[in-house]
Amino acid sequence: MSLVTALTYVLPHRLLSTLARRLAYSDNPRLKQWLIDTVTRKFGVNLSEAAQPDPRAYPTFNAFFTRALKPGVRTPDPDPRALLMPADGRISQCGRIEDGRIFQAKGQSFTAAELLGDEAAAEPFANGLFATVYLSPKDYHRVHMPWTGTLRETVHVPGRLFSVGPDAVRNVPRLFARNERLACHFDTDFGPMAVVMVGALLVSGIETVWSGEEVPEYGDTITVKDYRTGDDGEPITLERFGEMARFNYGSTVIVLLPHGAAELAEGLSAESPVRLGQVLARLAQATP
Repeated sequence: MSLVTALTYVLPHRLLSTLARRLAYSDNPRLKQWLIDTVTRKFGVNLSEAAQPDPRAYPTFNAFFTRALKPGVRTPDPDPRALLMPADGRISQCGRIEDGRIFQAKGQSFTAAELLGDEAAAEPFANGLFATVYLSPKDYHRVHMPWTGTLRETVHVPGRLFSVGPDAVRNVPRLFARNERLACHFDTDFGPMAVVMVGALLVSGIETVWSGEEVPEYGDTITVKDYRTGDDGEPITLERFGEMARFNYGSTVIVLLPHGAAELAEGLSAESPVRLGQVLARLAQATP
């Protein structure tokens, strides 16, 4: 375990993330430009793909970090049976949910019930599939829908804010089931689908397209929001490849699929670099 990972056990996670948030939203010209230039240089951000390629045009560091892409830079796979990769990044792990457990790293796993904050919510995913996608600071930080779905509910599960970098994933037990997270539950034509947005140290801001900022506010109890009927009496349905949420900084998104619904794309494995819109999995059979 690295010294940085070891220190995260004792660091004041929420305080540090709150301070980082203030920096990210600062419109001080020198500060925001220093942050943008530092991240662009250190991580090799490709601004040529951005809808706004001029790094000086962003009013805050957060605006830069959650930047939109040019139209057509990412496109959905044309296979009508393809569930899509929800974000740019790399696969941390993917595979079968075995005995209700999700593999994190060698010697590390956690249960789907722990991740979702609910035993009953985890039942449909028993022996199903999972894919954990890590977004690095250089990546596009908006998360899109793998498949068309109608939002049923969100579950905000409070927790710590450990780093989700490779060393922490290898060494912090049950990392993704301990960090602050927002589980988004959708009903689809193949059954339930969960997309879990996991926060991290200095990376705890999560927004959704249907209700705006979800994290922070930090909480100490699980908060469930029922969306089966929207404010206007209509359900919230998001189309395949449509934007659903974004991270203010980078982090991790985990997709859960029910048993028998699909098979992971061939060649997809830990450390695979991935891009939004490529094939995550294929439906086991054509949907009606």
